[in-house]
Amino acid sequence: MVYAVVRAGGRQEKVEVGTIVTMDRIKADKDGNVELAAVLLVDGDKITSDGASLAKVKVTAEVLNNLRGPKIVIQKFKNKTGYKKRQGHRQELTRVQVTGIA
Repeated sequence: MVYAVVRAGGRQEKVEVGTIVTMDRIKADKDGNVELAAVLLVDGDKITSDGASLAKVKVTAEVLNNLRGPKIVIQKFKNKTGYKKRQGHRQELTRVQVTGIA
């Protein structure tokens, strides 16, 4: 069983080949592929976590689609002053499928 922990935006995700991950928006190359930075690699009983060995590890993924997250509403209110502020936000996301860990 081979899996890797990759850096996906500001978070880390545990992925195997075939895993579909939703992460912050990233740009793909012209073929629709991206390369993710590995933080940890587990290959059976062998665990790799040092930077020199992980620099050689390539985790490739194919971009399935770009989407937007759910809308969140930010409301600020100050009592007795009449101050009210309402703001919305939708995060730009990318859904990728891991195609290889080498």
